[in-house]
Amino acid sequence: MGWQTKINKKLSKRHDGSNKNSSLANKLKKEKKINEEFEIMLAGLTLEEIIALKLELASKAVNGHLYGLPIWGSLPNITKDAVLKYLTSACKSQSDVARALGVSKNRLNEIYRKFKVKDYFNNFEDF
Repeated sequence: MGWQTKINKKLSKRHDGSNKNSSLANKLKKEKKINEEFEIMLAGLTLEEIIALKLELASKAVNGHLYGLPIWGSLPNITKDAVLKYLTSACKSQSDVARALGVSKNRLNEIYRKFKVKDYFNNFEDF
């Protein structure tokens, strides 16, 4: 049995809770934004390299000029959004997400509304 099959089995067991339809990788695959080859290549990069590369690619679209964009001030929200999507994908339930973040379930619901995490994953079923 290959490593991908083992991971998929673990993921399917893990996702028996309220977050069972919240796989970021599956969502991106259905949207045809990523494939298994991309996942393997991405796994070889550090998070810092991925962020730097994404910024470099974004700057190419505007001829290298990201001036005037509040990148530094936006980092906390970008990071929080990424962590929320990951935890929603990785945790079995919203209670587990709240526990991982160190917040109450009510606070988590407020955070989910602010970052529209539920909408992000609910739209996943449309593909």
